[in-house]
Amino acid sequence: MSRGKQQRGGVQGLVAGFRKRRKPQASAGVAAPRWASRQSLVERLQQVDERLEHASHLLRASQIELRVERAALLTDLGRTAEARTEHLKVLEMDGANQPTLFALGRMLVQAGQHKAARVVYAEAVQHYPEDVAFRVNLGSVLLQTDHPAAAREQYEIALQLDPEFPQAHGGMYYALSKLGEFAAAEVHQRKAFTGNSIFASPYRGQGPGVPVLLLVSSTGGNTPIEKLLDEEVFRTYVVVADFVDASAPLPSHRLIINGIGDPDVARESLQAAARLIGQAKVPVVNAPACVLQTGRCENAARLCEVPGVLTAATAVFPHAQLASRDGAQTLSAAGFTFPLLLRAPGFHMGQHFVRVEDATQLHGEVAKLPGAGRANAELLAIQYLDARGADGCARKYRVMMIDGRLYPLHLAISPNWKIHYFSADMADRPDHREEEATFLLDMPSVLGPRGMAALEALQAALGLDYGGIDFGLNRQGDILLFEANATMVVEQPNDDARWDYRRAAVSRIHDAVRRMLLRRAG
Repeated sequence: MSRGKQQRGGVQGLVAGFRKRRKPQASAGVAAPRWASRQSLVERLQQVDERLEHASHLLRASQIELRVERAALLTDLGRTAEARTEHLKVLEMDGANQPTLFALGRMLVQAGQHKAARVVYAEAVQHYPEDVAFRVNLGSVLLQTDHPAAAREQYEIALQLDPEFPQAHGGMYYALSKLGEFAAAEVHQRKAFTGNSIFASPYRGQGPGVPVLLLVSSTGGNTPIEKLLDEEVFRTYVVVADFVDASAPLPSHRLIINGIGDPDVARESLQAAARLIGQAKVPVVNAPACVLQTGRCENAARLCEVPGVLTAATAVFPHAQLASRDGAQTLSAAGFTFPLLLRAPGFHMGQHFVRVEDATQLHGEVAKLPGAGRANAELLAIQYLDARGADGCARKYRVMMIDGRLYPLHLAISPNWKIHYFSADMADRPDHREEEATFLLDMPSVLGPRGMAALEALQAALGLDYGGIDFGLNRQGDILLFEANATMVVEQPNDDARWDYRRAAVSRIHDAVRRMLLRRAG
């Protein structure tokens, strides 16, 4: 197993909202089964609404049961906004309603609202301190919101309640890894996934559904594509590729989706996935062999040959070597010049990523990065590419590659060299938002023929069915390649009206992914 890496997109992301199997709760009150036809769900909802019209004649407990049922029916009908409102009404009447706390928490997780889900699950464990699933779900959203120490506390309690609960061991593995306790983490990794490497995701459709396998890595680096697997269409089986028994039969399936996206974090898992699907008789999305070539160093070396593309020289060095007094000489001997960038492998979203202006700053900047005192710790050195425009601001474009086509996702503009959309200078700059809107509406006119041709060539060279390209532009129209891989997230912006212009672009990408998956699955 890979050690010393930051888990991003780990299996614990699939656990939040998990309900441990138990006898049905009397308060659940759901009359319509999951496999009921849409028409029967609508009819049952009408019946519930009619009864609620005369709710004043019912006992409080009966009113609560009807509202719990109504929320479940709305969820099954895909009317999630209304379902959420109904959940909140239930909690106003009964703040400790167990099925509602679970359902609302899961709904918030699926919507990417992890902070709100954390509030719900924290309330749930107050009311049900011995419920293992609530403890694990709270731990998961604490990890998602970057609170590994607090998550560890929840997993410790869960394992005291159920020492063999695999999801608790899996969460503890990710928490300890984030805390740098790698030896202890590996113990929990083995307990989590040995013999527990295939998980059935929830299915809410009619009939048998379209069975698919989603391959993931226990070490992280997974693509968040599971959010686009419609629970009413796809019957998804999550397979932990680095722990599954390759000789054992897999669930029946019509499509394999390789969800392992980051070879710098999950190379061994990708190799295991390649072996697992070597004899596959069904279509495969994002072949592991293609993903394996998208590491930062590999991209820098091979994609520099693409016409119109400039890549940054990238190399891996031992942390201790760059921390030594000969660190600057080591970099110079490898062809690097200042300013340059250093980052800890496996981290994303700007974590542990620094710019070093000159040799005098090297020792101090290296000291800020994790790995000191650890024998196998490494750092990535990346030559700085200047993506600043005439206004002095840096620009980072993101374009998604879906089934052979290019889709613009966003443009982030910032005076800072370290540029991510969440921290860019966009919310308070109407002129920057207007520039982004132009890019989303007419990408070819913004990038020009040279830039578009370079992107198309990059897509062909990468060979990914799903992936993204982060890049800048120089004044000659060349693509300054920052990153290109299968890990990139496509999230709808929040409800703020300032972002309305972005919603159509995100929806186009989501629709393209769904069309691709349905077509590949036949």
